[in-house]
Amino acid sequence: MPKSRALVAYTKARRRWRETDAKAVLAALDASGESVAEFAERHGLDVQRLHFWRRRLGTVRRSSKGRAPTFVEVLPRSPGHVEVVLRSGRTLRAAESIDAANLRRLVEALERDEAC
Repeated sequence: MPKSRALVAYTKARRRWRETDAKAVLAALDASGESVAEFAERHGLDVQRLHFWRRRLGTVRRSSKGRAPTFVEVLPRSPGHVEVVLRSGRTLRAAESIDAANLRRLVEALERDEAC
């Protein structure tokens, strides 16, 4: 991709940048969506110069694509379940956190009662 006309003036040939020069280049960098290295190579700029001016001006690029990061809600995993196959062939499903005494009572009740 050819160099932008506005950026030709800021190539390595220019010894010193003024603050306005740096702001213009950094704005073009942010708008490009490129990494600092890609942008510098494409425009014949020194990567360290771009990093220096970013630090000096306090401009931090929000992400590699020039967009703010997105956040994804992370939900806790649903509790695990246990399955108990009874002698009658029925299957009892209960939360993994069920108390052993309660599980035993459920199994006994279901094994005893033919109508369930």
